[in-house]
Amino acid sequence: MRANMHSLYGASPTHNSRLNQALHATPWIKVHSVASFLVLAICALFYHGVHAASNSVYLDDLTWTEVRDTLKKGTTTVIIPVGGTEQSGPHMALGKHNVRVHALAGRIAETLGNTLVAPVVSYVPEGRISPPEGHMKFSGTISIPDDAFLAVLAGTARSFKQHGFLNIVFIGDHGGYQDLLKGEAQQLNREWVNSKTRAHFISAYYRAATDDFARTLESAGFHKDQIGVHAGLADTSLMMAVDPSLVRTEKLSSASAGPTASTGVAGNPAESTAVLGRMGLDRIVEKSVQSIRESIAARPK
Repeated sequence: MRANMHSLYGASPTHNSRLNQALHATPWIKVHSVASFLVLAICALFYHGVHAASNSVYLDDLTWTEVRDTLKKGTTTVIIPVGGTEQSGPHMALGKHNVRVHALAGRIAETLGNTLVAPVVSYVPEGRISPPEGHMKFSGTISIPDDAFLAVLAGTARSFKQHGFLNIVFIGDHGGYQDLLKGEAQQLNREWVNSKTRAHFISAYYRAATDDFARTLESAGFHKDQIGVHAGLADTSLMMAVDPSLVRTEKLSSASAGPTASTGVAGNPAESTAVLGRMGLDRIVEKSVQSIRESIAARPK
């Protein structure tokens, strides 16, 4: 009977045993080959990522020796982007200013050349905390005192001066602290009067994002009450062009349904699009680059 069974299956027990071992081994060989390929592919991507990071304009991506070497090669301008953590209606994330100024500072730096971008200053004055005023009336907004904010700006700028940067540029994405940025730049320049280092406050950045972009949208047929001054058509379109994941598009049509005091929206974002936003982004970069170049050209040699 056993012999007949062996004949039926066409092989001896020993042969079957070896065949089973081979069959069980083959998938592992394939898996091992695939795994090896994946490891090599990941390593290649990782190498490319490391190489790309060393060419980044963002300080956070670089090592201290890479910063030292870029300074030696003539990268003597650094942008300090200032954002803020504040409400922007029920349709837009609290990090709007931080994400936007980070992206735009990078584009500005790349266009200028020989420029790095500092980490975003995300803690800014947003009004009285208790009892709350302004944006502090809405959950998630973070506010700090003016003197704490100015101390951060000053310490950051002085750090860059110590390292050898000659042009320290302030740009701000939020309107509430524009005068503070201007005043701090002036104070630093008085402090550095006998130095080659200068601080530059670039008001053109915020003007391009607000006044200039509003005029562009008006010329395209939109009304002022749509464009708004906070979380409206202009503000939301800019964010959609930078990072649409931070905009809740399903809430655009209802975001301004109610008074500003209850919604946090001044304007109407219903018709916001990334296409409109890109028009504004290009304008901000263009105007900021022009203003920075003019300011650097005017500095004492």
